[in-house]
Amino acid sequence: MNKASAVRDATAGVELAAMGIPQSLGYASIAGMPAVTGFYTLLAPLLGFAAFGSSRYLVVAADSATAAILAGGLSGLAPTGSAKYVAFAGLVALLTAALLAIARILKLGFLADFLSQTVLTGFLTGVGFQVGIAVLGPMMGIDVHSHRTVMQLVEIGRGLSGTNLPSLGLSALVVASVLTLDRFLPRVPGPLIAVVGAIAASAAWNFAGHGIAIIGAVSSGLPHPSIPAVHWADIERLIPVAASCFVMIVTQSAATARTYALKHRDRLNENADLTGLAAANALAAFSGTFVVNGSPTQTAVIEGAGAKSQFAKIATAAAVALVLLFLTKPLEYLPRCVLGAIVFIVAISLVDLKGLWAIRRESPGEFAVAGVTAAVVVLVGVEQGIVLAMAMSLLRIVQHSYHPHTAILIEGEDRIWQTTPVRPGGVSEPGLVIYRFGAPLFYANAGRFADEIREIVGPDPPAARWVIVDAGAITHVDYSASRVVQQLQSELAGRHVSLVFAHVQPELRADLDRHHLTEVIGGDRISSRLHEVIAHYRESAAH
Repeated sequence: MNKASAVRDATAGVELAAMGIPQSLGYASIAGMPAVTGFYTLLAPLLGFAAFGSSRYLVVAADSATAAILAGGLSGLAPTGSAKYVAFAGLVALLTAALLAIARILKLGFLADFLSQTVLTGFLTGVGFQVGIAVLGPMMGIDVHSHRTVMQLVEIGRGLSGTNLPSLGLSALVVASVLTLDRFLPRVPGPLIAVVGAIAASAAWNFAGHGIAIIGAVSSGLPHPSIPAVHWADIERLIPVAASCFVMIVTQSAATARTYALKHRDRLNENADLTGLAAANALAAFSGTFVVNGSPTQTAVIEGAGAKSQFAKIATAAAVALVLLFLTKPLEYLPRCVLGAIVFIVAISLVDLKGLWAIRRESPGEFAVAGVTAAVVVLVGVEQGIVLAMAMSLLRIVQHSYHPHTAILIEGEDRIWQTTPVRPGGVSEPGLVIYRFGAPLFYANAGRFADEIREIVGPDPPAARWVIVDAGAITHVDYSASRVVQQLQSELAGRHVSLVFAHVQPELRADLDRHHLTEVIGGDRISSRLHEVIAHYRESAAH
């Protein structure tokens, strides 16, 4: 790295620190952790990913989604912000690191592909609503004790008469100012300006004495390495929380890293990134902070600032360390309502109404899935929402495989083959049916495959003498499906109808051989070329 590159990356790192410090305070608030632990996420965890991860741009630090999952999972186990709560948060980070390490050993980086963009949009939108509602109380100066979103709204409604107007006014000013700067001067660190300005005003005009709550003393100095003080019995209770964090980290980090790898034409090693994410979360546990994730917002900041290497993250950690060593004293004057306003702005950024509307226009069914996911996050909880999101993504995959596109091929003008819906007695030409099945054959869809062929052939006398299966999309046949095909072949043979497989790829041929379908159907009736099989039928029909 030359001098110019080092200066460029160092500058980008300092810019990330300027934007990331206020956000990290907000994320610590979402997670129910002491404010200083937000700083800690920008130290050892950030350096851990820089050392072991492959992505040059991905920033691994505190994130709203995993912070919300953590808060939802720990809310009933210990008082928020207590020493026991912090220890539980450390254990969740350590368990998450272990799951990420196991995923790396098993090369499970592909798991990121199993959470669809649709449900991820719905999930993050739900998190945005949940987090935004959770900070309305602090922004308005109203005490809220419930951890459930609906009950929080109820408590706020009951406490409206006790709204602290100075807190509400200050919150509104911060939100409006930061959003305005972000709209017209996006490179200006609006959250940092708001935090510094609020601290200065609070110290000068004694906000605390006028009824505006402040966060109070913030521990100074660097974190002291330690092992979370918990018992083995706590592990069982916290594994579900860690598993939810694991799913969120794998999917969101991979999606973010992939976006910038494509943009800059970098090679992305998702399994190496799992190593970096595991290291980052292990270091989070040992440095007294909470679970960390690949942050889309902070990654956008560092990439937009021109960073090209991991040196930018080292510069960020150095800047945060300086703040912890020398500048924590002023933070005690930070009004809680301002911190709530910063979190509220983060929540707004997560609510992707534009993305949901685009989904609704193109796919109403997927929009319903996204909406249900968002509703579960808000009404039930973040942890349940991420489990539902994963389950619904997998169910959509199963649905597509269970109910694939099928059709009968008919030769149209200029000898171009066209598809027509499957119907009883439908033929491609007299005596011939060319049937296309658009998915691998497995135990769940094999019955549909056989039933449609029976429907096409129809009752006696059969509509076709040959049924050619266009198997171009059938890449696999499992044991159960092979038995269904054998039975179908026996039925058709008894009615003097030939079952033929064409367009067979080598991997499918291997399955047909292994399950003895080649013997049952006949080797001469399995071909890699569809047009040759059709020509053979026409030649035999002519005689």
